[in-house]
Formats: sequence, C-alpha cells, structure tokens
Amino acid sequence: MKAWFESLQPRERIFVLSATAVIALAILYLGIWRPLDKAHSAMQASVQTWGSALSELRPLQEQLQSASLSGAQASRNESLVVIIDNSLRQRGLYGALQRSQPTAQNGIRVEFENASFDDLILWLGDLATAHGLQLQSGSFSSMAADNAGRVNATVTLER
Repeated sequence: MKAWFESLQPRERIFVLSATAVIALAILYLGIWRPLDKAHSAMQASVQTWGSALSELRPLQEQLQSASLSGAQASRNESLVVIIDNSLRQRGLYGALQRSQPTAQNGIRVEFENASFDDLILWLGDLATAHGLQLQSGSFSSMAADNAGRVNATVTLER
C-alpha cells in the first residue's frame, strides 16, 4: 500500500489524503458523534418530561398529605370497628371478612378468608392514608392453585 501511494503523482497524493480525511471525519461524525448527540437529546427531553410531571404532582402531594392528616384526625373519634367495616365495604372485601376484634393496644385484629390479595393490600394503604392506621403484624397464606391471587389473612392494625 505504501509503494502504491508513493507511486502516485504529488497532486494525486493530496487528493487521496484529502479523501481519506473526509471519509475519516464522516465516519467519526456518522458513527460516533451523531448517535451520541441523539441519545443526549433524548435523555434531555426525558429529564424535562419527568421534571414537568414532578412539578405537576407536587401540589397534589401537599393536598394528599393535608387530606390524610385531617382524615386521620377526624377518624380518631370514630370506632375502629366502624372504620374497618366502612372501608371493607368500600373496597369490596366485606364478603371475605371472617372476624374483627379490638385489641388491648388501641388496635384491631381482622381475619379474612379467600380475599383478593391485591384488594387487601390496597385496603391497607387506604387505612394508612385516610385513617392513620398502621399494620403491626400480618399473616398471609395463599389459596390452592385454582384460586390464584386469593389469600387467607390475619392482620393487626393500630393507631
């Protein structure tokens, strides 16, 4: 290759070197710079989207916190049995309720049979958010394979 290059006329050598430089720059631009620039632009747009979504959610977070605090304070006067009964009916879990018993530490123990696990977890979240009840202990056992997503459960909740 070196012998071929040296056999060229000086004008042809300049042309070959110029063409090589242009091709090298094109490869660098098209193969490295352009893909990196596109990825950077996409990431920048993603960050802006997440930032705007976060700024829209911040006022909702404050509203949710104030609503949960006022709901928890209002439910302090309400009996735990009434709170559990109403919330189970709202979540559609009342049919799975087997028993609910108040505990000695200002809490309540609730037993379920054949309850939807997803609804049960959402119900626990509702109680924590709206009434300030926290899960102190829980026992979950899955049903047979033909009842996927269904559980028997015992939970203890306290204020």
